Amino acid sequence: MLSHPHGNQTVLYEGDIKSAKSAMILIHGRGATAESILSLTKEFETNNFLFAATQANGNTWYPYSFLAPTKDNEPGITSGLKVISDLVKKLNESGIPNEEIILLGFSQGACLTLEYAARNAMPYKGIIGLSGGLIGDKIEKERYSGSFENCPVFLGCSDIDPHIPAERVNQTEIIMKELNASVTKRIYRGMGHTINEDELNFIRSIM
Repeated sequence: MLSHPHGNQTVLYEGDIKSAKSAMILIHGRGATAESILSLTKEFETNNFLFAATQANGNTWYPYSFLAPTKDNEPGITSGLKVISDLVKKLNESGIPNEEIILLGFSQGACLTLEYAARNAMPYKGIIGLSGGLIGDKIEKERYSGSFENCPVFLGCSDIDPHIPAERVNQTEIIMKELNASVTKRIYRGMGHTINEDELNFIRSIM
């Protein structure tokens, strides 16, 4: 169905949905796969955690830069947001509340994750944006509502990232704080478009 291109894509799970007390939803970047982002879980202690990684249709959530006008990246953005929403709802129905769910995305997946969280601000276990920022050619505050109620939000990015300007990370930090998040922002000097050990340590600290 054209209006929901990501609707029938695979969700990969690691862990036991029946016994898990907490969960992490992982959203991959452009050109990547659910398998590749799920491999990140090897870095974490996995007791009582369920990991769920979603797959984008054609390995891409939306066609253009996240800084393009939002309408140009539709229906990909809206479809991707619905995938996250449906997965959160499924976890809730299995007995895992939002307070025990970490939303994590890298690159294009980080942009989608942060956009979803800001549009649906509530107390999650944590929001992790690795090399990403809020979506759109400009920040439209009216899209965002709710309260994170001091939920931890992590924003990590390189100061020379070719895809993610540090200025957009800074703007994202401001919005998240206005939505009552406890924001940790780290801009790394000279880092590539990648995930580093400091970021992994932060994720471990909130698990």
